[in-house]
Amino acid sequence: MSESEIAEIDLLTSLDNYLAAGCHIGTHMKTEDMEPFVYRQRPTGVYVLDVRKTDERLRVAAKFIARFEPSKVAVVSGRLYGKRPVETFAHYVGAYAFTDRFVPGTLTNPNIAGPRVYVEPELVILTDPRTDQQALSEASRIGVPVVALCDTDNVMTNVDLVIPTNNRGRKALALVYYLLTRQVLIERGDIPEDAEPAFTPEDFEPQAQRL
Repeated sequence: MSESEIAEIDLLTSLDNYLAAGCHIGTHMKTEDMEPFVYRQRPTGVYVLDVRKTDERLRVAAKFIARFEPSKVAVVSGRLYGKRPVETFAHYVGAYAFTDRFVPGTLTNPNIAGPRVYVEPELVILTDPRTDQQALSEASRIGVPVVALCDTDNVMTNVDLVIPTNNRGRKALALVYYLLTRQVLIERGDIPEDAEPAFTPEDFEPQAQRL
């Protein structure tokens, strides 16, 4: 399928926006799990994700997330570029954000000590299942479903719903979390489908001085 054909599909945002944010840019590695989401491989060896499938999975994920009580949703990012997108998503959706070190036992040990508290989520969202492996492991141990942003080099072990995207890029993470936030609010009936939300993708983007 050509880019012009993709552009004709009704996407959550324009093809140009997906490409400008780099949501399609993968890595030099492709796992068997992620092969269905790969569009092609560039001559440089970089795998390119199919943004149609990113868009489809964002819609599916939003419907799924909207079924849960917001306070029972935990969203995690061990990546620096994921900090602001995750915290902004959590702010508007009402979820619980983990953007510092994920302390072992946060989901499994009711007697956890220190600044962290024990939480009992019903859904966990991960920015990268590799970087957020501790949260993934604990969610699996307690039987909580996991939604994860996955790049071409990720594996899906213990991940229930994959959103294929560049999960390293500053602009890519900002756009994906913006779209996910907007779509969750639409699915919950908090904002009309054709209304402009009170936030923009830039609100999810880390500022240079903060990095």
